[in-house]
Amino acid sequence: MSVSSSSSSSSSSPSSPSAAAAVGGAAPDKRSRIPKVPFWAQILLGLVLGVVLGWAARNWDVAWLGTTLTKIGEIFVQLLKLAVAPLVFFAITISITNLRNVHNAARLATRTLLWFMATSLIAVAIGLVIGLLTNPGSGTGLSAKDAAKPDTQGSWLDFLTGIIPTDVITPFTELKVLQIVFMAVVVGIAALKLGEKAEPILNLGESVLALLQKALWWIIRLAPIGTIGLIGTAIKDYGWDLIGSYATFTADIYIGCALVLFGVYPLLLGTVAKVNPIQFFKGAWPAIQLAFVSRSSVGTMPLTQKVTERLGVPKEYASFAVPFGSTTKMDGCASIYPAIAAIFVGEFFHVDMGIKEYLLIVFVSVIGSAATAGLTGATVMLTLTLSTLGLPLEGVGLLLAIDPILDMMRTATNVAGQAVIPVLVSAKEKILDREAFATARSFSIEEADDTAAEPRVTAPREPATAS
Repeated sequence: MSVSSSSSSSSSSPSSPSAAAAVGGAAPDKRSRIPKVPFWAQILLGLVLGVVLGWAARNWDVAWLGTTLTKIGEIFVQLLKLAVAPLVFFAITISITNLRNVHNAARLATRTLLWFMATSLIAVAIGLVIGLLTNPGSGTGLSAKDAAKPDTQGSWLDFLTGIIPTDVITPFTELKVLQIVFMAVVVGIAALKLGEKAEPILNLGESVLALLQKALWWIIRLAPIGTIGLIGTAIKDYGWDLIGSYATFTADIYIGCALVLFGVYPLLLGTVAKVNPIQFFKGAWPAIQLAFVSRSSVGTMPLTQKVTERLGVPKEYASFAVPFGSTTKMDGCASIYPAIAAIFVGEFFHVDMGIKEYLLIVFVSVIGSAATAGLTGATVMLTLTLSTLGLPLEGVGLLLAIDPILDMMRTATNVAGQAVIPVLVSAKEKILDREAFATARSFSIEEADDTAAEPRVTAPREPATAS
């Protein structure tokens, strides 16, 4: 009796659908809503539209369309760069201080850096083998007039002296990421030593970092539109003829990155971490696809950290490994690319290279990868490699035209590696949540955005002690 009474009152309640229909008309039908388009589908649509519009702008000489595509791409990249400087500083500072909440932090950090170097060594070896087998600098149809020295160059002296800033403002205004990383490391270590006295600054830093990540999620949502501009501009400026001239070189880069991305990483995940590689790609795919489009490891960093945590890596450790990886872990840009590019330049200018030169390429790739700094393009790393080998820097000018097309695959490989290493280290240290890994899945940008604003839950900080 009470049930029917309850049902009766419930059915006549103003909040019920029937009451709402009686008072205000028909209740809205949820099935009539337009379904959400998955983010990967938005990216794919942007790629297709970019190619079509770029082709139209080039072949039909539509000036306004070409200008529009260029501006769209530039604005998207500029928005990403706008967040880079403060994001890197606060992410690395907070990540260092969060290590105090992790057991065996020093061992975790050491193993992370060693795995960074080990995978870089494997990647550069693959790049060298592919370059030596395919001779990418032969038969390009290019001439010396196509070569030109780059505006920015890298040398070991510039690399070493450029780490330490002359003031605290210039690195942020001129986007010198390596110097920002240096200052963040110093501040983070100093905060650890200060202990409780640094609490107000750390709390402020965490709040600022959360604000920056929230703003960056909004920028990330614009990635499908940015894709149209970036891909359209590449097709409009260079067309398919240019790709034909660099066919072997382009194929080498994509094959090399694919071997690392879909060969080396799955092998390490299966044998070292003893996890399912396919499950890893299910969870990490949102970050990999955004990296492919944005061509920025740093711009993808919040999403990379989110997928890494969803793959079962503890948040405190992920907040250290991912920011450092985003600025120093570059298997695509700093290992595969400079190895093949150096062989390309050497063959183009008829410079013979031997074992000594190949070992130097390995050394530069493993030690100097931080020179790429997580930004779009790898010009500084390439000039660092060429100058070390004594190869003509004019060779960089040969490769700049094709660089945007290459950089997409390079950055996707970079970001995948930045997620793989924390999984490997966590598995070896037995801190990987394997249940979370097994249930990790791809997710929409909206879903990630909602969780990005969740409050950070960390263990209470204890006063630092000297070790």
